[in-house]
Amino acid sequence: MYQDPFKEYIKQSEPDKKYKGYAWSTAIGLQAVDGLKPSEQLIKTAIDNIEGNISMDDAEKRIESYYAASPEKAEDDRTEEADKVSVRIAAILSEKSFSFAPSEYIGIHKKLFHGIYRHAGKIRDYNITKKEWVLDGETVLYGNAAELRETLEYDFSEEKKFSYKGLSTDEIIQHLAHFISRLWQIHIFGEGNTRTTAVFFIKYLRALGYDATNDIFAENAWYFRNALVRANYTDLKNDIHETTIYLEKFIRNLLLNESNELKNRYLHIGNKSEDQNMAIETKNVAIQNENIAIDKFRFNIQTKTNIRKLYKAVGTEMIFGRSDVADICQISYSTAGNLISKMRENQLIYEVTGCGKGKYRFY
Repeated sequence: MYQDPFKEYIKQSEPDKKYKGYAWSTAIGLQAVDGLKPSEQLIKTAIDNIEGNISMDDAEKRIESYYAASPEKAEDDRTEEADKVSVRIAAILSEKSFSFAPSEYIGIHKKLFHGIYRHAGKIRDYNITKKEWVLDGETVLYGNAAELRETLEYDFSEEKKFSYKGLSTDEIIQHLAHFISRLWQIHIFGEGNTRTTAVFFIKYLRALGYDATNDIFAENAWYFRNALVRANYTDLKNDIHETTIYLEKFIRNLLLNESNELKNRYLHIGNKSEDQNMAIETKNVAIQNENIAIDKFRFNIQTKTNIRKLYKAVGTEMIFGRSDVADICQISYSTAGNLISKMRENQLIYEVTGCGKGKYRFY
């Protein structure tokens, strides 16, 4: 397990040191997603910054100078990468500015990896696969290189239109898990997608009003990546379905300071015996099960939300009509009619006879 040298700073009450400690802790911990470990020089630099001895700009300059003066000091090129990316993540997390836009997401990648990757801030123009331990060597189906920008812009536009008003905490966390897992699945960059996504997600959570300043990312960066993988992998032949339940556990710990157990072995597709033990709570398992039927469809976010609300209200036993859909989902009759049409086309519901015209039930 990652040993966080900044835990005491995060725990203490002095706001400035706590905030800086969190930024550095997260920045360094996130390197684990690519198997990287920062140097002792980076740790010393971080502590100097937290203690107020040097500014964040000074910290960046110190690390750049350290490698420019003596390149051989790096144990390998990836140690240098870990150090430089760590200080850049800490710098970004220390900034207050944020814009919810594809350009912000791409810009974060450019800031993190300029001078390290030739493709920093550039959308990949080739298709990729990655063998995953958690999938027994299989790969997630990542976004098609020919459609990456369009897919990215679509996901951002859908999230921008989405309203969190009136949602319960469980529903908010579930939606956040779906949004960030879909954003990651696009995988628009050749490398560095998880670190970029994590930094963007933290900044977005802050913009939504959450104070995500704990050590969850630092201590569980590898779990976070594996949870993203499991949220985007389906193998019907072996009864494996994409699920955000593991990611929701992570987010609940992050935002609500819960203590859900985050063990990578539970995410392995062969570890089915742990599925129930790893449930967040009984009610959240039920919510997740309700989503299995719709996650495989490319409905937009609002449509999925309305279907979840309807299913939660009527289940598989109750019969409903257009007026019921409109009342439950708080939408117009015409929108309710369109929603029913989409659900019928995708065989989520069927028409019930003998109860009047236009009556339906979930399968």
